[in-house]
Amino acid sequence: MFNSTKLLIALASLLAFCTVNAQNYQPDLVLNASHFKALDSLDELQMEKTLQVVPLVNIKAEYWDNTKYNPYQDVELIFPLRIRFDDSSYTSPIGIDKVVTSRFGWRRGRGHKGIDIDLVTGDSIYTMFDGIVRFARYNTGHGKTVVVRHYNGLETTYAHLSKYAVKENDTVKAGDFLGHGGATGNARGSHLHLVINYKGISINPEYLFDFDDDNTIRAQELWVTKKWTRPAYHNSRRQSKIVPLLSEEEAIASLEKQREVYIVKPGDTLSRISLRNNVTIRSICTTNAIRKNSVLRVGQKLIIEK
Repeated sequence: MFNSTKLLIALASLLAFCTVNAQNYQPDLVLNASHFKALDSLDELQMEKTLQVVPLVNIKAEYWDNTKYNPYQDVELIFPLRIRFDDSSYTSPIGIDKVVTSRFGWRRGRGHKGIDIDLVTGDSIYTMFDGIVRFARYNTGHGKTVVVRHYNGLETTYAHLSKYAVKENDTVKAGDFLGHGGATGNARGSHLHLVINYKGISINPEYLFDFDDDNTIRAQELWVTKKWTRPAYHNSRRQSKIVPLLSEEEAIASLEKQREVYIVKPGDTLSRISLRNNVTIRSICTTNAIRKNSVLRVGQKLIIEK
């Protein structure tokens, strides 16, 4: 438990930090749960000796743009990515049972970079984690959209809203009301289009989160490879096989593609082969340099990359 002595030391340290750095003071610097956990791990002697606060997080320091959906267009990321969470659960973005109607993956000839959760226009939408609203305006395709940047670097996008309840630069806590769901933009019926971005790169939300009744985060530290950021490796009609990578070593080992040889059987179609091997038609076509309408021959060998 974070006792009063430690709290006083932390506050004194914070005051010293602000005094020394007065010229560079940022009003959006905050102490979040991870900072207090780190402070609580120190004994009082250590804290009194160092009198230094845990580094503060200013999530508005870089690429903070209220006018662009993706301000990270010039950023190159090095994979695998490490994503860390303070908690083991998230706040559900809707107040009703979560029914995923379309998944991250290839859909109607293009990449679907989030998941669709069923709702009725007017249903309430909530932020999944603490953060600051970076974007709250109309976006082509997404319609009325709210983007919240969080303290671990992730941004959550809530699209197709019918009404806003927040404005840009608002600080929000997990579970705060963001607006009402709807069908604005390019939406086929009312639903929440939920996108999880890290520095402009969309990550399959179901790799990070289990959309169950417990709102479970799959692990407090997850490593993300390119596979989980590319819709072509996934099918929007079914959930991909989720095997969380819990260390950098596991992530690097997973980069070695597993190749299998599949022999075409009587009655096989690309769709059937795709379902049977849990890979997308696009992946099969790209790997084997064939088209979606190519005629398959019985006995033909296809390379399946998983």
